[in-house]
Amino acid sequence: MHSSSFSDLALHPSIHRALARQGYQRPTPIQQAAIPEVLAGKDLLATAQTGTGKTAAFSLPMLHRLNEEPASGNTLPRALILTPTRELALQIDESLRNYGHHLPLRTAVVVGGVPAPPQIRKLRQGADIVVATPGRLLDLLNQRHVRLGGVEMLVLDEADRMLDMGFIRDVRKIVSATPRQRQTLFFSATLSREIAQLAADMLNQPAKVEITPSASVSDDIAQQVLFVEQNNKRALLTKMLKSGDIPRALVFTRTKHRANRISRQLASNGISADAIHSNKSQNARQSALAAFDRGQVKVLVATDIVARGIDVEGISHVINYELPNDPESYVHRIGRTARAGAMGTALSFCNAEEVALLKGIEKLTQSPLTAVEDHPFHSSAIAAQRQNPSAPAQRQNQPRGPRRQGQQKNTTRGQRQTATAQRQERKVARSPRPAQPATTAPPAPAPAPLAFGRKRRPAAN
Repeated sequence: MHSSSFSDLALHPSIHRALARQGYQRPTPIQQAAIPEVLAGKDLLATAQTGTGKTAAFSLPMLHRLNEEPASGNTLPRALILTPTRELALQIDESLRNYGHHLPLRTAVVVGGVPAPPQIRKLRQGADIVVATPGRLLDLLNQRHVRLGGVEMLVLDEADRMLDMGFIRDVRKIVSATPRQRQTLFFSATLSREIAQLAADMLNQPAKVEITPSASVSDDIAQQVLFVEQNNKRALLTKMLKSGDIPRALVFTRTKHRANRISRQLASNGISADAIHSNKSQNARQSALAAFDRGQVKVLVATDIVARGIDVEGISHVINYELPNDPESYVHRIGRTARAGAMGTALSFCNAEEVALLKGIEKLTQSPLTAVEDHPFHSSAIAAQRQNPSAPAQRQNQPRGPRRQGQQKNTTRGQRQTATAQRQERKVARSPRPAQPATTAPPAPAPAPLAFGRKRRPAAN
């Protein structure tokens, strides 16, 4: 039977004091299901999306067990948490400090992007719990700055993301340095064949918890798509952000270069914006996140590699400036909004080349995106491709600036022939023709225009 209150969970009184201090009253479903299993000493295989409270699901019972069982007296870490990104590692460490505020347990963070000597000193002083990214931890392990022979509890958080980022070989090497007799907790947003095999190799008769189906999207997120030519995306984004209907937005791009460029372009238009991606230093990334969290920056432009490390409350809109190549990344992107019971909006810009990506997203999530047409850059030709993949992706008649000196037309002979044929078709279509009897039904009326505003709950009766 699941607990309806944290007080029903058999956690140390000091942890209950810390939870009350944080204002936590009711555990989330993942916490209700996982905490009793972990307290019982079982291995755990949990499938849950980000934003479901899984950090507390492993942190709270970990703090309880480490506090209850006496340490051996050495300075070796007793618990290890592996996570894919620096941001997520720092946020987990902050949660551990908050939940364990009244406990004598020590934590250390081991991540790349910052100097290693301070982390090495912290490890030598002794840390009960180490939160680490695989790359830096493996470096310190190879240099014999850290030993993992005392690990009693091992957590793999965002295991599927570590697989996507190519960390699994490093993870296996790290796990092999821990004792075989340990408790292992395995968390993943999705459970692919590779992830299932990795879990089978590391877990011993685990309890299984699945809170949300794979690739599920919260009902609290209004998902909308805007069909727009690629060269009009920047103008559309600027117009939307200047409208005043979007208080705080997270914008996703595929590349670090484009994230930087969009951030600069928004700033030049009077919109407070910053970019965050893996090329930025740890201090720069933390500074950008902190400014975004405090509301000093209205727009944060990010890449997928840091998507799951962004845990900021009050993000009203997630904007996919470019659709991700991997449909599952879409789920993780839009999961940054509508957190902790709030409502949110996910807006996706879709050009002609991205229609296939859109269909892949809708197939994965089983949730069709609502088309928004009441904006000045709407492309009916791209919208038609969504319904009819064979429809030609004709460009809209948009004002075009002068071609720069030395710039060449980037067209092939086949493209020029296609364009000529399309012009001939339009010329024929404009020619007067004798009236023909109607053979088809009149077109259906256009749907009512949609607003960019966030999804709202219906008023209570």
